[in-house]
Amino acid sequence: MLVDGARQVGKTFIIREFARRNYSRFIEINFLEDKGAKGIFENSASAKEALVKISAFSRSELKRGDTLVFLDEIQACPDAVTFIKFLVEEGSCHYILSGSLLGVELKNIRSVPVGYMDEVKMYPLDFEEFLSANGESETLLAEARNAWEARTALDSFYHERLMKLFSLYLVVGGMPAAVQTYVDTSDIAAVTRVQRQIVAMYRRDIAQYDEQNALRIRAVFDRMPGELNKRNKRFYASSIQVGTRFENLSDEFLWLKEAGVAIPSYCVEEPVSPLKLARKPSLFKLFSNDVGLLAAQYMDGIQLEILNGEKSVNFGSVYENAVAQELTAHGLEPNYFNSKKQGELDFVLEVAGKVLPLEVKSGKDYVKHAALANVMASSAYDIPEAIVLCNGNIKKEGRITYAPIYMAQFILPVALPEHMIYKI
Repeated sequence: MLVDGARQVGKTFIIREFARRNYSRFIEINFLEDKGAKGIFENSASAKEALVKISAFSRSELKRGDTLVFLDEIQACPDAVTFIKFLVEEGSCHYILSGSLLGVELKNIRSVPVGYMDEVKMYPLDFEEFLSANGESETLLAEARNAWEARTALDSFYHERLMKLFSLYLVVGGMPAAVQTYVDTSDIAAVTRVQRQIVAMYRRDIAQYDEQNALRIRAVFDRMPGELNKRNKRFYASSIQVGTRFENLSDEFLWLKEAGVAIPSYCVEEPVSPLKLARKPSLFKLFSNDVGLLAAQYMDGIQLEILNGEKSVNFGSVYENAVAQELTAHGLEPNYFNSKKQGELDFVLEVAGKVLPLEVKSGKDYVKHAALANVMASSAYDIPEAIVLCNGNIKKEGRITYAPIYMAQFILPVALPEHMIYKI
């Protein structure tokens, strides 16, 4: 298994915990910390020889069928990725690979045949996991899910509690270190320091892993909060340098996406399925991979203003970022629609082959949505349902469902059945 994901999302921790619970033998090899570890694969002629070297290097006996070998910072040893087929075929051990910036570093060396290695993508904690980390009762979530499925109002006690917790999530976010700091201290200032350390780490990664384009990638990364704070939230290449076109920065945007630190939401020409074919690759919004990191990059004091629900603060950017983050963690690709004639939809999703418009409203006038009304009235699109995420309780009016912002967690893709047998 290859575990991919941005830095600091908890990959190493969860792999170690999985090994502790399920194996009597656990071997961890870090190719950045242990420079000599590369020799295990660079000079091995067979899987058996590599296993002998793994055992010798780790000074551990391999127990057949009950040993997990964890190869960390795998980007520093590409030979290990291509060698994994032979180790899997040999069958003595199980293997988990992970590392930093795998989406960037491993694009050209993923030559493992299908069937030998599964890939799993990790993200920061979503809202449901955040609730669990903070010890919230399962009843709270169950009541909210029942209200969502029935499209009926949630009890006001539960609703108000979840709204406060969602405001907290906007500030703390889902980075495990930040969440753990809050759980341990309840100190937002301490949480913000942790988040800014992670942001600084991302900026160092940019310089370390792409020296040639580091300045421009870092400039795009630093501009993300400012661009999201604009009215239409679209990222303009000219904000980096006057006269710059998207074509001149496309590699920099792609780098941030592949590194897992940015979530692009592309504009589609029409809200029709399949959305991928309707995308305009040069028009997009660029969200942060974690809403807490976004809040930490804004002006000082915004955390308390979010928690206190200050009306003077523009919550639009943090609300939309939290939704984009939630959708991405669930396996949904966010898009948006913008038309001079009909207006702009914050998100357009494809769920079970149907287009699902999604509006995000942070103010009180969430029933005003001219663009959504225009799209829903169009017979050319024939959209069965739309959702408005807002601060109010859940209710359904015609084909539009108004739902509390925290119910973004219930918007999920439709999973394929385990078997789909078909015969002529």
